[in-house]
Amino acid sequence: HAVMFVSANAVMGFFEALEIIHGDATKKIALPQRCWATGPGTTRALLQARVPVAQIDAPATDAPTLDSEALWQRVHPQIQGGERVLIVRGTDAQHSAAVGVGRDWLTQQLLAAGAEVETVVSYERRCPVWSEAQSAQVRAAMPHSVWVLSSSEAIRNLQNLLPDQSLGLARAVATHPRIAQMAEKAGFGVVITSHPAIDEVARSIKSLT
Repeated sequence: HAVMFVSANAVMGFFEALEIIHGDATKKIALPQRCWATGPGTTRALLQARVPVAQIDAPATDAPTLDSEALWQRVHPQIQGGERVLIVRGTDAQHSAAVGVGRDWLTQQLLAAGAEVETVVSYERRCPVWSEAQSAQVRAAMPHSVWVLSSSEAIRNLQNLLPDQSLGLARAVATHPRIAQMAEKAGFGVVITSHPAIDEVARSIKSLT
């Protein structure tokens, strides 16, 4: 019935794999009835993959949050019981490529509604590798910096890359309340939450500078 994509990266990895296997995937295989996206970035990636806009379901761009909960509010009437849903997601480098990593809240809702759920991994997340010069640049900028944090992985990576770095003088703009909570626990001195729309993120950055 539907394929749910957790991010634009999930879309790109999925269709790149299909193209390798089948050639032009949009012509040689039948797309599902519905493609689900959690936000405008994922929607744009689906459109670039030539998925018809009429087949895409996503939260309204002005929804309070752009996440699985907002998506579920949009799509749950589609699930009457017995529908098959594929969730396309990423995994971390330390996990098996066959195992997705992420919140399973949507899976729980789908199962409770009687759907059959499968998961496939289409990309792998890895912590970046910084040179000594890059690490020094970040340390020097930290007391005056504003960080835009769009994932929890970004915070964990920063802590892994600079484990002894104090974040108390740094400020952060988080694009989801859960990311903001993690930023506060990590020690950022000031944390504000912004809707992930570009113009609102820009206003949030300006409010901290």
